[in-house]
Amino acid sequence: MVKGRWVCLYRAVHKFGKTLDFLLSQRRNKLDAVKFPARAMDTNGPPRKIVIDKSAANTKGVRKIKRMLKRFGCPAPSNRPISTTCLSMG
Repeated sequence: MVKGRWVCLYRAVHKFGKTLDFLLSQRRNKLDAVKFPARAMDTNGPPRKIVIDKSAANTKGVRKIKRMLKRFGCPAPSNRPISTTCLSMG
């Protein structure tokens, strides 16, 4: 909760647990699920792994990110869905 309102937190985390970037969103949607990883990759390079919950928006976003990486010749990261609440995204 931020100022009494529920928000979704998208985070890019270094392999040692340091937060590299984050985005707070009022709701889960495909646009944020694509926009945030694209911004994080622009700053930090392609990920080795994507950890998401099982929301439809995140799943569709990861598919789109993998297609974009494939077009640029980057190896697609593995993704490991996890069951979490709205306040999560790895």
